[in-house]
Amino acid sequence: MTSIRSFIKRKIREQSYITVVSGLPRSGTSMMMSALKKGGMPVLVDNIRKADQNNPKGYLELERVKKLPKGDYDWLAIAQGKAVKIISALLTYLPECYQYKVIFLERDMDEILSSQQRMLERTNKIDEDNQSDEMLRQSYQEHIKEISTWLEDQDWLQTLYVSYNEILRQPDIEFQKIAVFLDQLVDPQMMAQVVDPELYREKHK
Repeated sequence: MTSIRSFIKRKIREQSYITVVSGLPRSGTSMMMSALKKGGMPVLVDNIRKADQNNPKGYLELERVKKLPKGDYDWLAIAQGKAVKIISALLTYLPECYQYKVIFLERDMDEILSSQQRMLERTNKIDEDNQSDEMLRQSYQEHIKEISTWLEDQDWLQTLYVSYNEILRQPDIEFQKIAVFLDQLVDPQMMAQVVDPELYREKHK
C-alpha cells in the first residue's frame, strides 16, 4: 500500500510544475536539457532547430517559446511534468497560472562572449548591433541583475542557480543538487554521462 501511495504522490509532483531551463545565450542551457533528458525527465522540444557545429548535440528547443511575448501560453499546459528551455529574456512573460522550477545556468562571462563570437564566425553572421564586448558585457550584467531580482520576487516559481563551469569540474555534485531541487525525479548519475569536456571550447584561462 505504501509503495502505491508513494507512486501516486510522485506522479502528482511530476505533473504539478514546469521545469524551466534558462540563462543567457551560450551559457550551457542545451547541455542542461540533454542532461535532464538523460536523467529521465521528459523534455518539450520540436527539433525544428537542428544540431550544428555550434551545438553538435542539438539545441533541444521549442519554437513556440519565442511567442511568449505575444501571449501564446496554451502550450504550457502540456509542459507540466516536463522540462522546456526558455532564455532569460523571456522569463518575465511566463503566466502566473502555473508553478515553475527554474534551473538558471550561470557561466564565466568571458566564455559566453567568446562563445558567441565563435558562433557568429562559424555561421558567417555579422553582429548587426555592432556592440563591443565591453558593451555586451555591461548589458548582460544589468540583465542578470534585473532578472535575478524579478525571480526572487515571484512566489509562484522557485529558482536554482547552477554554474556551467562547476558542472564541468564536478558533474556528480552539481547534478545531485539539481536532483534534490527536482524532488529526485531525475537520476544525477545518468545526467553526468552527457558532460563532454571536448565541447568545452571557450575555456577561460
